[in-house]
Amino acid sequence: MRLESAPTRVEDLLVEVADIANPTPSEHAKLVALVAACNMAVTVEKQVPPDRDDKKALRALGRTLGLESLDGNHLADDDGITPLAVHRDGTRARYIPYTERPIAWHTDGYYNAPSHRVRGLLLYCARPAAEGGANKLMDPEALYIALRDEDPALVAALMRPDAMTIPPNEDEGMTRPAMAGPVFFVERGRLQMRYTARTRSIEWHGDPEVQAAAAAIRRHLDGPAPTLFQARLESGWGLVSNNVLHTREPFKDDPAHPRLLYRARYHDRISGT
Repeated sequence: MRLESAPTRVEDLLVEVADIANPTPSEHAKLVALVAACNMAVTVEKQVPPDRDDKKALRALGRTLGLESLDGNHLADDDGITPLAVHRDGTRARYIPYTERPIAWHTDGYYNAPSHRVRGLLLYCARPAAEGGANKLMDPEALYIALRDEDPALVAALMRPDAMTIPPNEDEGMTRPAMAGPVFFVERGRLQMRYTARTRSIEWHGDPEVQAAAAAIRRHLDGPAPTLFQARLESGWGLVSNNVLHTREPFKDDPAHPRLLYRARYHDRISGT
């Protein structure tokens, strides 16, 4: 039933919103309905006030969707929202989101402790890259269904509490212990996922069933699928999601008009979904 009602074209994810800080009841209903169907929607603003505080607008959008508890990761600004732009030096420059390099499939906060799960994710594009920077998107529930239909043993292996471990990390202003956990798990009555396709800074359990399941995930994400979308966030566009799987293609930045996205991670899911 879920796949039968889910969108199959990226155009079906688009919702025109006159002002993300104050969506109308019909705009809000469309966003919630899409997120309920496939855990994501894309907001499109045709005219953005030139002097608007985009971070405040994004925070206001989150509140209208029931998102309150921001994940204050150590690279976020003091308000809990992270500006994603290219950094040539400093702490941020050591992390891929602040470079022009591609980012492989992942869910945000896959290294977080269970008490700080990232369940909601908003992105807003203030300025796109000069070239490239598109995202691929997939609903984790759709991937779960595909794996379960292929072989229920795959999802059983991925639900092991020690399936995937993120090694410890010590950096300026942050000390993170090793974080072991499942890939798929049920929380508050809803299926959740934590995942990264990185081959460094990740340890998969050595059990052959877990190894086979990890390979199956990569096969499904790398192949064509009706539930896989690709889009580039243009100026005034944004992603509203329950922390779906996503990538970022490499891009070329224009120093005169650098790429700038704002990211808000939440410990909440979007209300009504």
